Amino acid sequence: MVSGGCVGTEGGAEPEDAAAAAGAEEVAAAAATAPARARELVVGYALTSKKAKSFLQPKLRGLARKKGIQFVAIDQKLPLSDQGPFDVILHKLTGKEWQRRLEEYRDTHPEVTVLDPPGAIEHLLNRQSMLQEVSKLDLADCHGKVGVPKQLFVNTDPLSIPAAVMRAGLSLPLVAKPLVAKSHELSLAYDSASLTKLEPPLVLQEFVNHGGVLFKVYIVGDAIRVVRRFSLPNVDEGDLSNNAGVFRFPRVSCAAATAEDADLDPHVAELPPRPLLEILARELRRRLGLRLFNIDMIREHGTRDRFYVIDMNYFPGYGKMPGYEHVFTDFLLSLDQQKEYKRRLGYTSGEG
Repeated sequence: MVSGGCVGTEGGAEPEDAAAAAGAEEVAAAAATAPARARELVVGYALTSKKAKSFLQPKLRGLARKKGIQFVAIDQKLPLSDQGPFDVILHKLTGKEWQRRLEEYRDTHPEVTVLDPPGAIEHLLNRQSMLQEVSKLDLADCHGKVGVPKQLFVNTDPLSIPAAVMRAGLSLPLVAKPLVAKSHELSLAYDSASLTKLEPPLVLQEFVNHGGVLFKVYIVGDAIRVVRRFSLPNVDEGDLSNNAGVFRFPRVSCAAATAEDADLDPHVAELPPRPLLEILARELRRRLGLRLFNIDMIREHGTRDRFYVIDMNYFPGYGKMPGYEHVFTDFLLSLDQQKEYKRRLGYTSGEG
């Protein structure tokens, strides 16, 4: 558990942070008084067909048209410089070739905002590195405490896993997750013998009882939305003594498992404090260099203010987030307004 002083509290900012904050406030104030758009905002998107279908729903496209935003598919067979012009590039593709092409395009077109930089995204694609920045945070006395469960990276002979777990001091049961975060499948191992049946490379994470409810924290720029999802139930001593083996769960927190309307214990259902989420989101945006991601959080059962981040995802399934079309279109317009006023105030472009 990470503890200590509260990040970003009044009186704790460094001078350069205060100057940056003042500049950001000036840009935001200018953007708030921006005149009506004189042209369309062109958003080029490079998404898998499945992702495009789930994200670019009719309700998003319709609202975008009303607000002067046009979504244009990027042809991955053609050079990016031969397409557009784009104001924003929205993508969720992997592979070194795509990353190389996109980085070259960013170098030659600094005026285009790329959501998000490929190098920054890679941090969330590997579960060995995914939660490192969370573990470095100092979030005590911020309306709650945030940490990460004990975990162990495993890339060895499965027969040696029980000994590695013992050396690391991890307690059963353990959640096993694929190292590459493309897969949402996870397993729960109840006993040491079952650990030898796992398939490395993977990350083992101590299971924390959390009342069977997970909080999905969606982040879109400065906007934060939280939804409840059903999760794995609590495990007690009886479960440990009566169960053995590996139990596989294909997708625990999918939209079908929503807990928003369920009759839950108020102590379990209570959302994490808003100030805590704002500080956590702000710090992770800054440290990761990302603007589109989500955080999976749980509250340790029997506590009110002890939270764990157990997973993070880049460009998650926003289509499952209530009102996502309004949040996302407002975010895209704010990017364009801020870019215009930065130009007027003499800032250099090219941070996108």
